[in-house]
Amino acid sequence: MDFCRIAPDVKLGQNVLLHAFVNLYGCVIGDNTKIGTFVEIQKGVSIGRNCKISSHSFICEGVKIKNNVFVGHNVTFINDKFPLSINADGSMKNDNDWNVITTIIENDVSIGSGTTILCGVNIGKGALIGAGAVVTKDIPSNEIWAGNPARFLRKVSK
Repeated sequence: MDFCRIAPDVKLGQNVLLHAFVNLYGCVIGDNTKIGTFVEIQKGVSIGRNCKISSHSFICEGVKIKNNVFVGHNVTFINDKFPLSINADGSMKNDNDWNVITTIIENDVSIGSGTTILCGVNIGKGALIGAGAVVTKDIPSNEIWAGNPARFLRKVSK
């Protein structure tokens, strides 16, 4: 765990593998999950068992990732639809000036590298998101979506 910053409030499951330059605080990471280099996982995030979070990914407050999920390289989650740095009166915003919008990633999902996932979406069980997609709405279970904005391509064939 060279050059990792793991806050004391992080809950790590058994056999979690952390690579260098990881920043974790206030989150829960399930058993057997692997976290790649240069990943940040913020407070309130939960990541299930047997997940792989690839390098350079950003998982912000409000994201719930269930079990057996693959997150490709450089995946970014968003938790605010209209981000601003200041309030109407010109004062700097703080934690009390906004509400986190939850995003849920169900079991067995694969998210391709370079994907951006906007807040408030649910990605259904077994879905596959193509690399570089911008997910702006819910993705049903067992479907493949790709593009900007992400659109339905076909059902997952088993």
